[in-house]
Parts: sequence; structure tokens; C-alpha cells
Amino acid sequence: MTNIVLFGKPGAGKGTQAEFLKGKYNLTHLSTGDIFRFNIKNETELGKLAQTYINKGELVPDEVTIKMLQSEVEANPDSAGFLFDGFPRTIAQAEALDAFLTTKNQKITATIALEADDEILVARLLERGKTSGRADDQDEEKIRNRYQEYNEKTAPLIGFYKEQNKFYAVNGIGSIAEITERLSNVIDNL
Repeated sequence: MTNIVLFGKPGAGKGTQAEFLKGKYNLTHLSTGDIFRFNIKNETELGKLAQTYINKGELVPDEVTIKMLQSEVEANPDSAGFLFDGFPRTIAQAEALDAFLTTKNQKITATIALEADDEILVARLLERGKTSGRADDQDEEKIRNRYQEYNEKTAPLIGFYKEQNKFYAVNGIGSIAEITERLSNVIDNL
């Protein structure tokens, strides 16, 4: 089973690339953003709670995120593997994910980071915000707050996964096809 964590700052292209990778490698794409939006749209209890944090440009607390993700993994028992998009975001989440996967006799195969310059990403998100309707993509201050959260809480995951020899960095700037090829080269050589 192949379990990949795809991470990078908001706007780095995780969702776009996940669409290509899930088909190519027959993986179940688990996007915490999509899972949150589904729960928010359907006004579930977890969705309402997640919305309060998202509106402030903050990360949703671990326990909320983990509960949503565990139910998605359990809903796909026949999957060839999972592509985790937007999770884990902290070392505590990574440890919780490892512990949960262990109960399923699974583990993370690799973590791949899409790397890009903040200014390019801010411009991408502001552009996406014009058509997506997502409030968190329409306010530059909130976007920069998300990057600060990422730098403080998510960047330490690099060291966590490097220690396990599971970290790979990929240049996230270029055409969608170029970035997909870079990601595929990493996955094909795992």
C-alpha cells in the first residue's frame, strides 16, 4: 500500500496535483480542505466548528481534523493507498496519523513537499479567490496569516519526515504537467 503525504503552503498546487496523482497511482485522495468544506456545506457539527477557525485564517484543531480523517480512511478499506492532502500539518498530527495507520497495518510511504515562493503563492490565491468564492483566498492578510501558521506549525514536519528518510522536496513552480512529472519521478522511485 502506498500512502503519500502531499504538503506545501496554501496555493502550492496540492489539490491540482492530487487530481492527477490519484488516478495515475490509484490512490484515494483525502483532502482535509475538501472534507472540511463538505462538512461546512452540510452544516455538520464538525463543519460548523471548523468554519470558526477557517474564518480567522487559523488551523482547525487536531482532534477535529483527525476524527474527520479517520472516518474517511475507514470508509475506503479497499483502497490501494491514500494521498493525504493538507494533513498532517503538525508533528502531533503526524504522530497521530502514524499511530492510526499502525492500527490498520499501514504506514506513510513518503512525504512530498511542493515548494514555491510566498509572493507567487499569494498572487495565486488572490486570483483563485476571484472565482472560488472562498473567503480565505480573498484577503491577503488572512493568506499571510495562514503562511505564518504554516511556518510555525507545519515546517517542523520537514525534519520529522527527514529523520525517517521519507521527505522529498519538489519545485512547485512551472506548468501543471511539469510539476506532475516531478512528483511522478519521486513516486516512481520509492
